[in-house]
Amino acid sequence: MANREALRELQTRLASRLQAARSEGLSVRWLAAHVGGARYLFPLAQCGEIFPWTPVQPAAYTQAWFMGVANLRGGLCGVVDLVRFMAPDTLALRSDAALSECSLLSFNAGMELNCALLVDQLSGLRGLDSFTASAPAAEGAPSYFGPVHTDAAGLPWQEINLLNLSQLPSFLSISA
Repeated sequence: MANREALRELQTRLASRLQAARSEGLSVRWLAAHVGGARYLFPLAQCGEIFPWTPVQPAAYTQAWFMGVANLRGGLCGVVDLVRFMAPDTLALRSDAALSECSLLSFNAGMELNCALLVDQLSGLRGLDSFTASAPAAEGAPSYFGPVHTDAAGLPWQEINLLNLSQLPSFLSISA
């Protein structure tokens, strides 16, 4: 009986939050993160959950950027080192101590891709009001790069469209 009441309370709170978000407008658009020394913005609508570093089981005969699979909330999820995907010539591997400070950012379940990206450091949520300027992605940038946003300190933040990334044949082809 207590479980039903708790569930009903949770549903009521969620419904009121959703209603408030609709009426106020969504001011937060991105999850900001540092990956390999660069600053990236991931659209919240395309992000799934954030997990603390979980050891990854390596998979044989895969690309160097595919770290392996991890058990995230009871499901197997492929883990991609975004730095090595974007710059395949990168040879540096993170130490176990450095990995323990990392997080795994999963893709939104609606994208139907059991995948998570290795993220060095999370920097919080950002909205349009966090930036002073925006510019299109640089000429020749990967198709999954969105606009570059500049914050008040003059630092650039590259938006990464996870949906576009997830549809790239090179991203989906993990076999070596």
